[in-house]
Amino acid sequence: MLQVSDVEVENRLRFDNPWWVAGAGIEPDYAGLPRRAYLASFLRLVRQAGVNRAVVLLGPRRVGKTVLVYHAIQALLDEGVSGRNILYISLETPIFTGLTLDGLVNRFRRLFSHPAHTRLYVFFDEIQYLHDWQIHLKSLVDDQRDCRFVATGSASAALRTQSAESGAGRFTDFQLPPLTFAEYLRFIDREAELIGAVDGVPAGYFARDIGALNREFVNYLNYGGFPEAVFSRAVRADQQRHIKSDIIDKVLLRDLPSLYGISDIQELNRLFNTLAYNTAREISLQSLSTTSHVDKKTLARYLEYLEAAFLIRRVRRVDQDAAHFERVTTFKIYLTNPAMRAALFGPVRDADSAMGSLAETAVFSQWLHNVALVDTLHYARWKSGEVDLVALDPGTQRPRFALEVKWSDRIMSEPRELRALLAFSRKHALGRRPLVTTRTGEGVVKLDGTDVEFTPTSLHCYTVGKNTLERSPPRDL
Repeated sequence: MLQVSDVEVENRLRFDNPWWVAGAGIEPDYAGLPRRAYLASFLRLVRQAGVNRAVVLLGPRRVGKTVLVYHAIQALLDEGVSGRNILYISLETPIFTGLTLDGLVNRFRRLFSHPAHTRLYVFFDEIQYLHDWQIHLKSLVDDQRDCRFVATGSASAALRTQSAESGAGRFTDFQLPPLTFAEYLRFIDREAELIGAVDGVPAGYFARDIGALNREFVNYLNYGGFPEAVFSRAVRADQQRHIKSDIIDKVLLRDLPSLYGISDIQELNRLFNTLAYNTAREISLQSLSTTSHVDKKTLARYLEYLEAAFLIRRVRRVDQDAAHFERVTTFKIYLTNPAMRAALFGPVRDADSAMGSLAETAVFSQWLHNVALVDTLHYARWKSGEVDLVALDPGTQRPRFALEVKWSDRIMSEPRELRALLAFSRKHALGRRPLVTTRTGEGVVKLDGTDVEFTPTSLHCYTVGKNTLERSPPRDL
């Protein structure tokens, strides 16, 4: 039986690391792509000296994890780091099958005869292809303290679960969600054209052309969470093929079944389709069980798997007093990226009935970029009313703000439709005025003695994404 030779392995390493040649950098195709807003915080972790931890980069498929790694490598090169001190390995490359992480790193050291205590940067892409990767990576972190290790992978559920279980104290979990609306506008080079900063108001913005901003917002709902779709007309023209098959189907039909031993793949697929169609709506396990003919315990496990894979996010309910329910029988489900619904059921237009739930999904998804804050989000529902989103103070568990998401301007002149929001706001000392999003309307209106702020949904999404991105620290495991 033929075996891969050392020369073949070395040739492949040289091919994947073009910066080993003096003066070279990453491939032009990658160099020319816009930088994610996450690059600066990611780089801080990569460069962090005196901390013996690996960085584990998590996120859904196709959100740009590999591109982020390449941009980090180019930044290191620009700072003066020698290209021969940087190693990139994609573990899905067949030639590396059967080779160990430490064997590859030691081969790299021998190749360039690195002096002792030389700072090296090692990037393992698609690390989930290595069995028991977390054990091997933890061993490297412990044994080779002059290396900074970074690992990425598409099987997010496996990475998050295994890194949490086996990497305590040795791994830093860095989450890369889909694009914010602010990032999307920057990627298509329309941010400055459509958004202006409010003078004298920190982190305040206004829409220069709300009609044009809303048109781009609808585009964002349809494909804007995925960098590849933003740049590729072919991907946008055939979302069923590219987004659905490459992102959704690979997770549902391959990643999750292999990770958790799921035998009825179609059952899981049907469940996700149901959840995607009903994004931003309240759902109960009982109703899901009745409609799908799947046992509630099985459904509960499936929901955990889908959430671990970054496809959905569950939000718990509180009552009018902001009190939690002892038994969680109902909850809201949000897609982590509204574009997944368009990939499954077709694109939406601004007048479609689905715009309301997708607008709310988009608002929620902007908060995903703040790991600490998103965990405080709930919805409130009681016998006579409901509030779309409520943020609770982590310490006191009292409401800090309340938000109602609408894709309509009529709501500004229909205070009776906001009775629940007004009742909830009067009952609690909120940290800011209750907020209602609209299609185009904005301003502060006094309703039944309460000042209510109105702002366009698209502008609100931009503002939340813009202002939270820089304040969202990576989560240490």
